[in-house]
Amino acid sequence: MKLKTMVKFALLALVLSTQSAFAAPPMGNAQDLADAKALWKALAARGLVGPHRIMSTPYKGQPPHGAILDAIDSKITVNGHTGAVIIKRNYGGPGVSKQAVANNPGKYLKAVTVMFKREQGYDSQDRDWFWAKFKPNGSLHTNPKGIKLAGRVAKGLPAGCIACHQGAPGGDFVFNNNRN
Repeated sequence: MKLKTMVKFALLALVLSTQSAFAAPPMGNAQDLADAKALWKALAARGLVGPHRIMSTPYKGQPPHGAILDAIDSKITVNGHTGAVIIKRNYGGPGVSKQAVANNPGKYLKAVTVMFKREQGYDSQDRDWFWAKFKPNGSLHTNPKGIKLAGRVAKGLPAGCIACHQGAPGGDFVFNNNRN
């Protein structure tokens, strides 16, 4: 076989093998979007998101979340599964401070990042967490490629939700307590 033909076959094999890897990204697919919608609806029903949400004490944050944050840790049922949920509200903008957020949270709210503990086997490698980054109105933020941030967000990448939270103490992907 000629070298040119061998190279063509090798390139074709590479393209075919990577197509399946990219055909269904680990985030933002139709099921992830449906799950994110159900998650937001369940959070709203419990008063954990939305204009009349339960607030916690604002504290100083850091990238990528925001200059000021507040977090709620609870349990919630979504699509018949009950699991832990961590809601982190991300505040920013001119004049943002703990006091400003406490006085007028809606003015500074930029994103609501959520970790929801799914059923065993959802993503065993990453402790079965479902990730979503919502806008204050419940729609989803997107990455620079336009992929909606819901599901296994940034799975396998060197930066992003999963990569960062893999470093949490206790190996449970949670920074504010130990879930093991």
